[in-house]
Formats: sequence, C-alpha cells, structure tokens
Amino acid sequence: MKLKEFLHYTYILPLLTVGYYFSGLMGTGVIYDIIAGVLLIGSVLSAVHHAEMVAHKVGEPFGTIILALCITIIEVALIISLMVAGGDQAITLARDTVFAAVMLILNGILGICILVGGVKYHEQFFARTSATTYLVSIVSILILTLVLPNFTSSVNGPFYNEAQLVFVSIACLVIYGVFLMVQTVRHRSYFIVPDEHPEEHYIPSLTKTMVSFAFLVVCLVIVVLMAKGLSDTIEGMVQSVGAPKSLVGVIIAAVVLLPEGVAAIRAARSNQIQSSLNLALGSALASIGLTIPAVSTVCILYDIPLVLGLDKKILFCFLYPYLL
Repeated sequence: MKLKEFLHYTYILPLLTVGYYFSGLMGTGVIYDIIAGVLLIGSVLSAVHHAEMVAHKVGEPFGTIILALCITIIEVALIISLMVAGGDQAITLARDTVFAAVMLILNGILGICILVGGVKYHEQFFARTSATTYLVSIVSILILTLVLPNFTSSVNGPFYNEAQLVFVSIACLVIYGVFLMVQTVRHRSYFIVPDEHPEEHYIPSLTKTMVSFAFLVVCLVIVVLMAKGLSDTIEGMVQSVGAPKSLVGVIIAAVVLLPEGVAAIRAARSNQIQSSLNLALGSALASIGLTIPAVSTVCILYDIPLVLGLDKKILFCFLYPYLL
C-alpha cells in the first residue's frame, strides 16, 4: 500500500481515537465528551469501511454477511458495556436496543431505500424469495424474544427464567444458522442479482484486504472501550432532558445502524436494491438473532436480570398488523 492511502480518514480516525482514549481526557468535561462522541462515530464508520473492503474481496452474499456481523459485534459490545456499568438499571437496554434497531431498519432504512430508488429509477427489481426468507426468520425470532416472555408463568413479569433463556438463545442461533445455510449454500441464488457491469466494481488487493482486516479489529475494540467510557454521559444526558430510559437503546441503535443505513441507501441509488435488502434485513436478522444470545450469556454469568418482553401498548401495536 502507498503512504498516501493511509491518509484516508478511516485509517487516521481509529488511531486518533486510540490516542484520545488512553490520554485520560474522557469524562473531564462536556467538550471532551463531545469530541469522544465524534471519534466514536468516526470509529464506527471506519469499521464499516474496512468491513466493506473485506466484503469486496470475498464477494456476495458473504460480503453483506460480514458487514452485518461487524455491526452486530459493535451493537453487542455497546449493550454489554452499558449493562455491566448500569447493573439493574439497565435491565431493559437489550430489549429496547434490539427493538429500536429492527424498527429503524424495517420502517426507516428500507423506506428511504425504496423512496430513493423509486424516485431515481421508477422501477427496481429484487428477489421476492430473499425478502420472504429474511422476514420469516426475523418474525420468528421476534416472537420468541419479545412477545412470548409476556405470557410465561414461571417468573412474574416479562422475564424468562434461566432455563428458558438458554433454550430461546439456542433457538435464535439455530434459526440464524439455518438462514445462513440457505443464504450461502442451498439457495444462494435468491440473494444475488446478476451484475451487468462487474468490471466497474473495485476489488482490493490481498495486502490492502489484510490491512483493512487489522484496522477492522482495532476499530471494533476501540468502539467497545469508548462506549464504556461514555456510558455515564449518555445515560446522564437522557435523564437530564426527562426522556424515558428506552431512548438510550434508540441512541445505540441509531449510532450502530448509521453506516449500514448509508451503505444501503447508496446501493439503492446505484440501482442495487437487492444489495440494500441484503444489508438492511441482514443487519436486522443478525442484530436480534445474535444479540439476544450474547446478552443472555452475559446476564446469566453476571446474574443480571434481563427484561425481554415488550410493554403491553407497544406489544399491541407490534401484533396489530398480524391480527387483521
């Protein structure tokens, strides 16, 4: 790689963030927290950029899977950091973040992609079988994790007991694993649209791919550390404006999904709506299918109560379309 390529912000920002974190300036003032927040978002964007470099090398559909997994790792790290720091006060954080992520993807990112693509191209085509496979898997996991806890009788409230939590976590992993097998082996063609101009796509060299992978690991680690350092600031900001605690989950979901959303919208503008669906729905499925088992494991190990069931009003709004 040339020295000029290292001057790109995706290489500079992670290094600046590492230096800032170990400088001891975090938590010493509002200005310093704002700088830390900007560096955190920059590190997330850098992580996704390097994930995209690796994804371009391995091709589809593995590329979008890598992006979704990276986003999920960041999300899980943020949730666990805040839950461990907040203790019993953060028992609903995982539920709020996962639900916010799914709603932002299904109603926000996909809606913008369809609008942008429709305005520019009028008609765009995707494999209906791929969207159906995504949605069936997402709804199955949503029912298991966010709906059924309200109807179990072994524990009072929207909780699972430890045995149920283990079973649901394994079920989520099985559903996601079966989906990956369908996407990459059995019905791979459902998720790939023939490219009319393959020569226009940039494929990085092996050296650049390895460098991007190394920076990807650095970005993921520093995002975890920065999020843990900013946890008190985020929660204090939400409390100061009198907003509900669930807003913390929405903030986490919005930060994590920002780069993924930009990538999906950019794909729609390039008349690649299938890639937009793969990115958006793949992130939603990975978010809920992998986040819940990871968070459940941490909660069992650290004996942290975990609320999964949705509030009754939200639950009614969620189930209403399926009851018509």
